Amino acid sequence: MYMSIPSAKELYEQVEKMNSFGVRLTGTKAQRDFIDYLKKEIHELGLETYSDPYRFMRWEEKNSSLKINNDDGSETEIPVSSAFPYSGRTPAEGITAELSLVKEKHIGYLAAKDKIAVVEVDELDFLPSELAFDERGTSVPEGIKLPSHYNGPVATAFVNFPFLAMARIAGAKAVVCIWKGMNSDCIQGQYLPFILDYCHMPAIWLNAENGKKVIEAAQNKQTATFTLEGEIENYAKTETFCVILEGEDNGESVIINTHTDGTNCIEENGPLAVLAMIKELKDKPLKRTHIFVFVTGHFRLPSFKDSEGGGVQATSKWLAAHKSLWDGKDGHYKAVAGLSLEHFGCKMWKENEDGQYTEIGDVETEIVYTGNKTMNDIYMKSLEGRTKVHTLTLRGHNFLHFGEGQPLFNVGIPEIALVTAPDCLCVISDNHEMDKFDPELMRQQIQSFLKMDEMLEELSAEEIGAVDGYSTLTTNKMTDDGAKAIRRIRAKVKDIIR
Repeated sequence: MYMSIPSAKELYEQVEKMNSFGVRLTGTKAQRDFIDYLKKEIHELGLETYSDPYRFMRWEEKNSSLKINNDDGSETEIPVSSAFPYSGRTPAEGITAELSLVKEKHIGYLAAKDKIAVVEVDELDFLPSELAFDERGTSVPEGIKLPSHYNGPVATAFVNFPFLAMARIAGAKAVVCIWKGMNSDCIQGQYLPFILDYCHMPAIWLNAENGKKVIEAAQNKQTATFTLEGEIENYAKTETFCVILEGEDNGESVIINTHTDGTNCIEENGPLAVLAMIKELKDKPLKRTHIFVFVTGHFRLPSFKDSEGGGVQATSKWLAAHKSLWDGKDGHYKAVAGLSLEHFGCKMWKENEDGQYTEIGDVETEIVYTGNKTMNDIYMKSLEGRTKVHTLTLRGHNFLHFGEGQPLFNVGIPEIALVTAPDCLCVISDNHEMDKFDPELMRQQIQSFLKMDEMLEELSAEEIGAVDGYSTLTTNKMTDDGAKAIRRIRAKVKDIIR
């Protein structure tokens, strides 16, 4: 049916090619090389690319370590799970100071002046999923539900992070952050969180097992040498680019977006899926103009978001700069739909009953936002014929909508956005997490997106309709768990203010 979709073998080879550039964090040479590769592939199709170049302050870890100084003059080296992105830097020789255990992640830092603060970060387990997600009630197989509570490394780091700003105000020299209650293999190499401005406070992550040794040393008032060498490039280069396939002259457009920066083969393989769509659609007659946007800045959101383009995610910066392609005003194109492609081919890896982090399912639950009922129906119909599928659909809820589809939703473009969120999503590893990638699943997901586009082409703008807008959940409609979580959040805020 779709002649240009790569085979599973070809997709695997393309992902390996992407990996060969290195870890593609925002503004790195690896990301720029990947972008150049994508543009070259597109230019060889006879198509033009249109770039928005950017410069920003880039931070990158070069070396990190932690050594506890023992009373007999020896050192105990503590393995580091990962550096805290955009936290800070130390001199090459590191910082030597007394370890200070912080029992509260805000006022507790006051006792850490001129010391190395040690803080445990509990796995997020108190936020019911109902606060962040509104399930539309459609799934394949039927009856799939999200876990009752919002958890995992990404959620924990985004919501329950260790308040480095407080450490800086209190005069701490560095912060050792300890993942509490989370599998050591799962959190190894996690590049989290990536949503904060530069913190001016060097910090690292340890797993719980190694963290116990540091906590004991802090309780004994031992000193340690903390090292986090990093590179800062004040005017790092990166770019967003787009490709335009002209449709009939009706003034309507479809936005298809993804991001080119990330940590591993799962996080930013969306560009390869978009590239496959371009190859399939480039010679077909299109009713609407199709605009394919390859966004940068997904892993440097403080520098790449714009309230005029829907804010929060990096696509907002492109939307703010190119209103003529979507807002429908003053002769501009009117975007009647959007497709957001991220995180293809995810296997399900979790901690099993024996405490091992391993594959427990051949398909991770596909989390898909759909902008209204029509878009939801289109998505569900696109799944017909798939042999690998484990999916449910969501509506933007309580002003939360994860992934690069959110800016489209926020500016009123009804979207279908794939944002599968496995625990490995933000891991940097030597194998780029290829053991958690299924190319045949990716092939089938690409085919689904081509079906979605084909169905959209058959509908008028009126039939597609407008976005639903965010649903909300007030405390009087919540479960007991939800109401308790709200009260707990309010109590945390009051503690911080005090």
